[in-house]
Amino acid sequence: MDELMDRTLDAVGPRLKQLRQRRDITLTDLSEETGISISTLSRLEAGHRRPSLEQLLPLARAFGTTLDELVDAPPTGDPRVNLRPIPTRDGRTVLPLTRRAGGIQAYKFVLPAGDDDAEPELRTHEGYDWAFVLNGRLRLVLGEHDLILEPGEAAEFDTRTPHWFGATSSGPVEFLSLVGKQGERAHIRAAPKRRLGAE
Repeated sequence: MDELMDRTLDAVGPRLKQLRQRRDITLTDLSEETGISISTLSRLEAGHRRPSLEQLLPLARAFGTTLDELVDAPPTGDPRVNLRPIPTRDGRTVLPLTRRAGGIQAYKFVLPAGDDDAEPELRTHEGYDWAFVLNGRLRLVLGEHDLILEPGEAAEFDTRTPHWFGATSSGPVEFLSLVGKQGERAHIRAAPKRRLGAE
């Protein structure tokens, strides 16, 4: 039993780092949200320190997950699809559709109705993003462009360009997002060419 507990606690560090990177927040952001020092968070993620219950509770709350989910990840990570939604403090829900190391990651986002007068906070990071609107209207601020995407429309851009996603006041929005490392783009295949003589 003690050996199982040791293995479970040893697996928490990589899990914490994966959850933080999935939410695309820094150690500083997580420290402010949980009250745990940056150096302690860094040691926990690196596996140089085992978490206590007092640390796991605010971390589970910050990541919108249960303690069971937080500590139950296998040591090497789980390559299977994890369909558990991750709620955030601002009412957004993120549904990871892939869980694999490297490569393009897929997510479904559900955002509550927004405030059209609110000033968006643009951000940048390494990578490439492709977004496809399923339902509702998605507001995408991309550099100097302020766009409204309707269902069936997509946007593809370099995430080093300052950007922000949000719903409009007309209601919530659902969209898919494919995020890859710098240089990895979603390759779109055109419809096949018609053969000669085909009607």
